[in-house]
Amino acid sequence: MTRVLALASCEMKILRRNRWLVVATLIMVLFALALTFAGSAPTGTLGVDMLTISVASMTTLSVYLAPLLALMISFDAITGDADRGSLALLLSYPAGRGEVLLGKFIAHLGALAIAMVIGFGTAGAVAAWFGGAGAESLMALARLIATSIILGAVFVSLGYLVSALASSSTAAAGLSAGLWLIFVVLYDLGLLGAVVMDEGGAFTQSIFPWLMVANPADAFRVWNIAGSEGIALSSGMTGAAQALPVWAAPTSLLLWPLLGFGLARLAFRRIEP
Repeated sequence: MTRVLALASCEMKILRRNRWLVVATLIMVLFALALTFAGSAPTGTLGVDMLTISVASMTTLSVYLAPLLALMISFDAITGDADRGSLALLLSYPAGRGEVLLGKFIAHLGALAIAMVIGFGTAGAVAAWFGGAGAESLMALARLIATSIILGAVFVSLGYLVSALASSSTAAAGLSAGLWLIFVVLYDLGLLGAVVMDEGGAFTQSIFPWLMVANPADAFRVWNIAGSEGIALSSGMTGAAQALPVWAAPTSLLLWPLLGFGLARLAFRRIEP
């Protein structure tokens, strides 16, 4: 474990030197604040406080931004070292490949967690100050931050998988962009088209909800919506949140990082520096 923490500390220093942590935190703060003020209008209509509306808006933001930031930080974790010629030196250390990958994972996820806590925390504090906050909305904010970090872990691990499979950093960047597009955009469009064609049949009622939570981005959204009645009301997805067992979305989202990291470790084994 000492070797893993040493590698994580080294990776974190690289992130600070490259200003990645500062840039990611600023992105989260600016987008979260913008959505907080832009989405505050329906508070009186829906009868909920401003923080509830803010969390609903930030949930949508996190679906798009957390995977993107996670892939940006992880897509060259392996190919970048190979291109720079530092992978051979890294693998010469008295640490296994799994430990190397875990050290990178801890640092990268830690950086994402810092950005999300500061970004969402700042927006949540502003919303609570100007529009009030109840116990349920504060719990929803805490849940949003925690699940956003888990969603980030999913795509950090998938970024490692892409990095281990790609032949260069350029190829890894292209594959990461395609991965983000599939999970965040195209998957939902495909499900929507299937629902429209089904016209309320067996697919819509029985299969669609399970296919939705099979996607980590949708599982994240459903978990946050199902956890708060106010969030479900303000997001307009009450039906989707009630169509599945309570454990379905959390189970899917928690399993994805394990699956992605396991596949990345297997792919990393075949790489020769």
